[in-house]
Amino acid sequence: MKKVILISFVLFIGLITAQAQVKVSPGLRGGLNFSTLTNIEDNNTKTDFYVGGLVDIKFNKYFSLQPEITYSRQGDEGTYFEDGRYYSEKYELNYITLGAVAKFNFGGSGFHILAGPSLDFKVDDNYINSDPEGFDMAIVAGVGYTLPNGLGFEARIKQGFIDIYGYEGVDDDYYYDEIILNQVFQLGISYTFKM
Repeated sequence: MKKVILISFVLFIGLITAQAQVKVSPGLRGGLNFSTLTNIEDNNTKTDFYVGGLVDIKFNKYFSLQPEITYSRQGDEGTYFEDGRYYSEKYELNYITLGAVAKFNFGGSGFHILAGPSLDFKVDDNYINSDPEGFDMAIVAGVGYTLPNGLGFEARIKQGFIDIYGYEGVDDDYYYDEIILNQVFQLGISYTFKM
């Protein structure tokens, strides 16, 4: 009985010690989106913004998991010809994004690389003659630097995987080079509150 109590006590202390090393810190993030849609002629990059919250779950000085919720204004800026003139129009695709990025800190310093998936739910668009898909799945990758006070700077690339018009495969009339996907380059800042 004494051995069981001793083993239980050692396991309990080990569990508390392991839990004490994990640090959970909430934070805010925001910045600029430079977004476009693939395989569209005469389109340009649209500049807009993203803003949201995060929870930094730091397991050790080398690795963190960061769940995020973000409002992201995406789309592109297209050019069309009508009545002898060229016109420019911004196409809006606005999403609520749920993501989880893994952050790897080099040598335990503030410099990090990150990667992870995101699931985007469309909350608004300005398309008149069509109805883009209501969701997107994407992968995010980037680099950043976090100062000791919690202020961070990041550059990310976000690539969508679902055709905004719901295309699901290749047939004789439709090819992969015609799929219209979200692509976003993000420059932003974040602040993680120390708990």
